[in-house]
This record gives sequence, structure tokens and C-alpha cells, in this order.
Amino acid sequence: MPIRMRFTTWRPLATAAIAVLMAALLTPAAAHAAGSMPRESRPVYSYANAVREAVWVDTGLDGDRDGRHDRVAVDIVRPREPAQQGRKIPVIMDASPYYSCCGRGNESQLKTYDAQGHVVQMPLFYDNYFVPRGYAFVGVDLAGTNRSDGCVDVGGRSDIQSAKAVVDWLNGRAKAYTTRTGATTARASWTNGRTGMIGKSWDGTIANGVAATGVKGLKTVVPISAISSWYDYYFAQGAPLYDSGPDWLSDYVDSPDARARCAAVQQRIVDGAPRTGDWTPFWTERDYVKDASRVRASVFLTHGMQDLNVRTKHFGQWWDALAKNGVERKIWLSQTGHVDPFDFRRGAWVDTLHRWFDHELLGYDNGIDREPMADIERHPDQWVTSTVWPPRGTTATTLRPDRGTQAGVGTLGLTKGHGSETFTDNPQLSETDWAARIATSTPEKAGFLTGPLTHDLRLSGSSKVTVTATPTTRTAHLSAVLVDIGPDTIRDYADGGEGITTGTDRSCWGASTTGDSACFKNTAAKKTTVDYTVFSRGWADLGNHASLHKGVPLTPGKAYTITLNLAATDHVVPAGHRLALIIAGTDKDLIDPPTDQPTLTVTLTHTRAQVPIVGGTQAFTHATTNTGTAPKATFLKGVRAPNTTHRIPTP
Repeated sequence: MPIRMRFTTWRPLATAAIAVLMAALLTPAAAHAAGSMPRESRPVYSYANAVREAVWVDTGLDGDRDGRHDRVAVDIVRPREPAQQGRKIPVIMDASPYYSCCGRGNESQLKTYDAQGHVVQMPLFYDNYFVPRGYAFVGVDLAGTNRSDGCVDVGGRSDIQSAKAVVDWLNGRAKAYTTRTGATTARASWTNGRTGMIGKSWDGTIANGVAATGVKGLKTVVPISAISSWYDYYFAQGAPLYDSGPDWLSDYVDSPDARARCAAVQQRIVDGAPRTGDWTPFWTERDYVKDASRVRASVFLTHGMQDLNVRTKHFGQWWDALAKNGVERKIWLSQTGHVDPFDFRRGAWVDTLHRWFDHELLGYDNGIDREPMADIERHPDQWVTSTVWPPRGTTATTLRPDRGTQAGVGTLGLTKGHGSETFTDNPQLSETDWAARIATSTPEKAGFLTGPLTHDLRLSGSSKVTVTATPTTRTAHLSAVLVDIGPDTIRDYADGGEGITTGTDRSCWGASTTGDSACFKNTAAKKTTVDYTVFSRGWADLGNHASLHKGVPLTPGKAYTITLNLAATDHVVPAGHRLALIIAGTDKDLIDPPTDQPTLTVTLTHTRAQVPIVGGTQAFTHATTNTGTAPKATFLKGVRAPNTTHRIPTP
């Protein structure tokens, strides 16, 4: 099915509202001099003299069952001058479980405090940069972490309510206190309630989840490499992605105090998320995609197209759901793995984020709403734009695998295939092993290639691969990957930096204090030269052939048909390269192997790939007309084998 797209222009501000905003947000000198609405907020406020305070917001929950409502710690840095002048300001908020256990950003920064318990170092650059420009920055400790009450429940009600309650407090709908246990209340009289949430990984996931509640006052979210459905973090259509579940993750980030009092919550996580891969109510609660129709906030998301931690299915399904519901949105897609754009495109990122928040939270007409919707990294540090994403004219084009002249090395085209291909699952091999020997008959995979393309072919969006397979055992896992066969220089996403290297010199982004520097280590692209690039992947347990929610034992010798959902991407296979589809079993280190080691026979007549091609069937035909002969059986060089040893949405 073609990807549905709808782009809604920004809600216009009425003339009267603009006048109010100008009076409320401009400094007196600027307001006097200004003859029209400003286009950019300026660093006119003192960061050194900023108000640093903490409050504890009542979540209305009692997750740790101690007989009182849980309170979450909220550390605030805000400019002092606006409140003194009777003006209210918007808020940028990052709600995180990582402020004390693991650190934030490329340098793993933690919150630090003075003797009065006020934050001294707020991780990342957001407060340094935006507070002088008239924003408050708010860092929220999720329930069960750092200085908050309650228990971590990994994306569930407690996690989401931790942050939603703060948005409610900022808008006068919830209570907060000046201490964790005291009775003195605190009001957010200094803010107009307009809030933008931002964060990478788990933090960005919370932003998605809060947006999906439809809470009033949340005007925009900026999820970076974020989860959209927690089931898809741990499973791919029944196939386990890691050898542990969310109970391990909650224990990892729980504060020592929470570990001592959250045993019951921990047990509920274990019970609710069995390692069978079956969908349970636990996962329904943590599926934000289903609630995309509730989203009121605009969304500016960014994701690495080679992110093998929070895999790109997350942004693809979230983006499609937002588009279907007409949500205002913008997207950046990089060649990196699980990396913050501050570390792969720093100057452009800070500038774009600044303009985004100015537009969404201050109401400035700076033109960002009229710019292209998508920025895509085509080569390391080389970016292109798309007016909308996926581009207009992108349609799901059905490509079909067919047998070739040697076993396991076939063709990929528009004509229905015939016969079958057989392979045996080898859990010791990965997609890099398969692709390196794409033109060689090997027992662990079946590969299908076009001829060398005569024109560039752009794939943009999410693919599906439908496979009819007959197993020899009662359990079987399947993988399907799309590969660009041809030489290129790409970011080395399999390296430890996932596409970046970190230097020793620093650049500064905002104002600093003795305890909180705005200067961060510079980074550069980590490049590698390859003969092929795997650019989209999907996995499934064949036992889930009849249901995405429940697997069943297989009958050896019986054919089953299943559709694998491949990760979203935007990739150009250039002229002279080949497009390949590989079907195999366990993708080492990316999914766990099944109980058995099956041999599978794939019926090609009933196997097909639906690929989002810009220009559709006509573009594919144009690119594959008069192509050459079968490739030579040579060993191809790629990145090292992926190794997703991390079992957390890393900070």
C-alpha cells in the first residue's frame, strides 16, 4: 500500500495574538525598536544570573505503594529578567531516566547540585543556549530515577505521567511542592505554559508518549532516535531482538531507593512482557502509534538510518501515523547509527532547532514552515532536501525474486518468479556475511539481484517482503534485507562511534558558568569504503504467520506465508549499482536464533517485495532496461558485522 502523506501548514497566528506575543516576549528595548514581529530570539538575558530552582510535581500516582502520591523532581533553569518585568516565557523540557545513572549526550554528562540542592550542571547545551534567549529549560527525573519518587515502568503509565504531570503543572493543572516530602506548594507563575519536549532515545520516547496523550500546552516535540512502540524495541513480529526484557532495563536505571521499594512493579514488568514474543496488554499500553490521532503538538524528528539500537521501524511507523492524522512535522535522516544530530551536523542542527522552537513556542514567522520537510544525508556530510517526505510520486512497487543459473543467486524484477530456493539457518552468520557473498551460492541464504542500473533508483519509506516458506522444524526465524551492491564511501555505522569520531578540541554553544560549560568536544564523520550497503532490514518469527500478536508452533513440511515489515529508509541506488534482496534465517546479533536450526524452502511464485520507489514501476523499468549479465562470484567488502550488545535505548 502506498504510504499516505499529508502536510499541514502551521496554524496561523491572529493579528491580535501577534500583538500580545510581541508585548510579552520582546525585551522593552527590542519592543520599542521593533516595527514588526521578530524573526529570531537573541541571547539578551544573563545565564550566570539565571534562576536555578527545583520543585517536585505530584503525578497523582502511587507506583511504589507507599500510601502517598509520587512526586517527580523537576530542575529548572530560567532567565531572571522576564519575571522581574512581568513577562512569561515558554519552556523546553527533557524528561529522562539518565540524569544520575548513565549520563546524557556524547560526554555522558550528569546533573550536579549545589549545597541547597539546586542544579549546577544541566547536561547538554539546551539550557546554555536557550535560557539567554528567553526560554526556561526544565530537566525532569522520571519516576524511580535520581531524586524522584515512584518506580520506572519502561514507557508505561508511570514513565509518561512523570512528564505529562509537569506539562500540566506548567499550565496550572497540577500541584508541585518546594521539597520532596513537604507541604509548601510551588506555582509556575513565570511561564505561559507553552512547552516543547526534546530528547534522544528514551527521552525522545517519553516525548512521543506524552504527545500521544494530547496534553494541552505541549506545542511541539523533538524526538531524536526515539521509540514509538516498546514491543518493537524488544521484538520483530515475534522474533526476539535481545536476550533480555524491559525488567532488565528498569533495574538498570532505577535509583538505589527505587530498587528497594519497587519489587512489585518489577514483577509486573516480568509477568507482562514474556519472552515468547506474544503481544500482551503490557505492550498495548506502551504503543504510542495507536494514539497518533490524539497528538496536538508538532513533531520534528530525527533518526539515523543505520540505527541498530532504536531501529528505524520506530520512526517509520510513527511518521506514517502522524501523516495520516495531519500532524505538522519535519524530519532529518542521517547515515549514522544511534547518534544525536548535535554530534553529526552540529551547526546546522543548533540553528534549525533554534528556529523551530522560535516558531513553535514564540510564534515567530521565520519561514521554517515554508522550507523543505526533510533533510537527508546522502553521503557523509552531504545533505539533500525533500519538499515532502516521502517524495510525491513514491509508490509501493512490487518486485519479484526469480531463480538464476546457480542455486541461491537469482534475479529481482517485475515478472513473477518460478521454482524455489532452499537455505539452512546459520545463527553464526549475519547480513554482512550474506551480502559479501551475494553472488556466490552459499547454504545459508538466497539472494536476488537486478542487473546494473542504467539510472539512479530512489527508495523512500518502508518496504514489505512477503515470503512463502516451508520449514523442516517447529520453529523458524526469517530475515529480509535490501542491499545496494556497488562501491561507496559511507559513515562507518558499525564502528564504536556509529558513524562519528570524537576529538579533543571543543566548540561552544551558548553561555557558560563555572559549573556548567557550554563547550563540547567536536566530532567528525567516521567514514569507510565499501562494496555494498545494507540499507533496510526486517525480521520475523515464522510462527507469527497468522497473527502479529501471537506465535504458534510450525508443522514441518507445511508451507506458510508471512509478510515482514522492513525498516524505513531513504536511499538512492545509483546507476551502475545493483539492487538486491536477501532472504535468510537468523541475522546474527540483530535477532536471536530460534530453538531449532531449520532448513527453509522458499516458494518464489508466492514471494514478493513491495518497495517504495520514487516514480514507481516506471522508474524501476527505466532503471533496469538493458542491464548487464549476472555478477561475478567475488567477495565484497562491507562494514564489520553489526554488534548490538547494548540492551538499552542508550543516552
